[in-house]
Parts: sequence; C-alpha cells; structure tokens
Amino acid sequence: MNRRDLFASGGAAALLLTSPSAFAAPLAPAAAGVVGLRSVLEFGVIGDGLTDVTDALQGAIDTVLNAATPSFLVIPPGRYRVSRPLRIEYRRETTGNVTQPHGILAHGATLLSGITDGSDVLTITSHATTRFLLMEGLAIRGNRSEGRGLVFDCNREGAYIYNLCLRDIFVENCGSDGLNMIGNIFEGQIFNCYFRDNGGTGAVLKHGDAGGVLSAIHVFGSVFGGNANHGAVLSSPANDASFHGCYFLENGLFGLSAANGCPLLSHCGFENNHMKAGSKATGDAGARISNFGALVGCTSHSIHYQTHLVRSYIVGDVTMIGCSASGSRLAALQSSGTGRATVIGCRGEIDHTGAFRSVRIGQQAGAVFGSDWNGMNLVHLGDYRLWVDAGGNLRMKRGAPVADDDGKLVGT
Repeated sequence: MNRRDLFASGGAAALLLTSPSAFAAPLAPAAAGVVGLRSVLEFGVIGDGLTDVTDALQGAIDTVLNAATPSFLVIPPGRYRVSRPLRIEYRRETTGNVTQPHGILAHGATLLSGITDGSDVLTITSHATTRFLLMEGLAIRGNRSEGRGLVFDCNREGAYIYNLCLRDIFVENCGSDGLNMIGNIFEGQIFNCYFRDNGGTGAVLKHGDAGGVLSAIHVFGSVFGGNANHGAVLSSPANDASFHGCYFLENGLFGLSAANGCPLLSHCGFENNHMKAGSKATGDAGARISNFGALVGCTSHSIHYQTHLVRSYIVGDVTMIGCSASGSRLAALQSSGTGRATVIGCRGEIDHTGAFRSVRIGQQAGAVFGSDWNGMNLVHLGDYRLWVDAGGNLRMKRGAPVADDDGKLVGT
C-alpha cells in the first residue's frame, strides 16, 4: 500500500506526511477532510520521554481506531513512555467489519516501555474482518521486563486480518519476541523493519491454536538480528511466508527456522547465527528449512559458529539457485526418501546424509546426479535410467530398476 496513493486527494494530509514541521501542532479532525487523520496531540499525549502517556495514548487509540469508521492516528516525532499494555481491538458489535484504509503513522515516534510485569507492549486483536491496516514508522524499545513488543492476534475462527502492511517498524530489547502474528492473517507485507536484540525471537509467524491460518505474508528488506533465540520462525505449522532481501545475523539460534517449509528466500543473507553455541562443533546452519523450500541468491558468512547456509530435512522439493557460502559450508541435506534437492550455480560444499544425493548443476564438475539404483535423482535418458552399481559399473535399463544389478552394463 503506497502512502502517496492513499493521501493524494488530501492537501493537508499530504503536507502532514511530507513535512516534519506539520507535526508541530494538533491536527483538527476537520482539517483532514475525508482522509481522516487525527493527531495524538489532540488527546494530550506528550512525547518528552518522561511523562507516562499510557492513558492518553490509549484514549487516542480508542477514539480514532475503534470508531465506526477507523481513521489514521498520527504520532509525531518524540519519545512516548508507557507503563501498561496498549491495545487496538476490532469487534463486530463496535467497529463492525473494517474495510477502509486506517492505521498508525508515526515516523520519528518511539514507544518507551516501562512495563515490568511481562505484559506485551502493543497488541492488535481482531474479532471481525479487518482490512487495510497500515502501521508505519513506529519504534518500540523495551526494557527486557515486558513480554512481546508487537502482537497481531487473530487466533479464532471467523475473524480475519487482510492486507496488513508494516513499514519502517523497529522493535528492540523486548523481554520476549519482537513481533508475533497469530491466526487468520492473509496477504500481508512487512517492509524495511528491524527486529533486534529481543529476549525471545525477532518475529514469530504462526497459525492459531484456537483457529486461524496465516498465509501469503511477504517480508522485504528487513533485519532480524541479535535476538536471544531465532531471528524469525514459521511455526504451528505455518509455511506460507517468504523473505526477500532480508538479513539474519548474530541470533542465538537459527536466523530463520521454518519447520514446515518456506516457499521462497530471495537474496537473503545469514551471518554468524548460533551465537549461543560457543563453538562451531555445536553450531548449526543459518536457516533451517524442512519439508520444502526455494533459495535464490542467498548467502552465508561465518567467522563464529554458523556451519552452513541451510539445513533441510526434505519431504518435497528443495531448490537452490545462485547461493554461496563463505566461512561455512553451503548446505546440510537429508531426505525422507521422497524428497528431492536441486542445486544450480551455487558455490560451497554440500553435506548429504545417508544415500541421499542432490542434483547439482554448474557446481565443480558441471552436473552431478544421484547414482544409487533406487535413488530419487537417477539420470533419465528418455525411458532409460542410468546408475552406478556397487561394483562401480555403469548400468542402464529401460524403465525403473528393481535391483542394483538390474539392467545392462554400459561401456564394457
């Protein structure tokens, strides 16, 4: 969602978004016209970093975002101290199903958490159908005594969040995870966000345990670093989220853990993850992607404990194109017996478990295929199969072989 498109029709609104000086005074509701911009300054919120603004800020949220026609809440540059959780809640009986653009515009605004009881800082909960929620420019800085920094909760049947957009969001030093997205959250985008130095995982994207399927989430140009556990996790058993141009570095465990698969990692970097390991012998890969996945132009760099770019237990198909590793190996691959891996134009060594072998093209020897008679990656020439038997002889058979010595010897 492009803010230029959203506010092209409102002169005052466009000025507010493009000129920092426009934040200096409260914006009266009438000045925003149909665009619906309201400033927290109208509600007595002070961004001096010292005043506890929890009640005033919650009042602004309740008025602007929980109205019958939710609008955009503007938080001017400043440091806003909160001592209790903030909540945005969409209910059918109050807000109805929200299908218009709305959200929080907060470039230069930081929420300073003074929460000490393990509660989350900001939670957005939907009990209805919520579309076109935009959150832009907000920073959340924790003190390690709160819970999660930012939570999107749609963990229930019959409730949905569509077309969510997070842009330029910064969450750091929270006591638990930086970001949680849970349940029926669809067609969402996360742009240029930072999830750093949190006490749990940087970002957790998961299905709801009480109902709800997370899907079609795309993350662009974001950083997941220095978190105590993983950089990002797809879990329970979410797998429909992709990452583009993101960086995962110096997390305690995996940079990305996707136990049920990840459709696409493109041009992502993994650097020095597994900082908890203490040694390379107990370290692991930058990414753990099981079941299925595709990696394009991804890189691994390690001077500490990260051992591979990716570790994968493959049930379906894993494809790697143009990936490379420096200071680590490229991949550690294992198959369930049905899984296949294709590696094209990559640089780095691959560790295979058991008899499983990947198809490798443009790496070292030009093209390398599995050679076991019952392997998934035998060379196919039309109807014929080629393999190397236990005695080192090349064999060929029309159709699939049924034993290692099946077929005819080739080249004898």
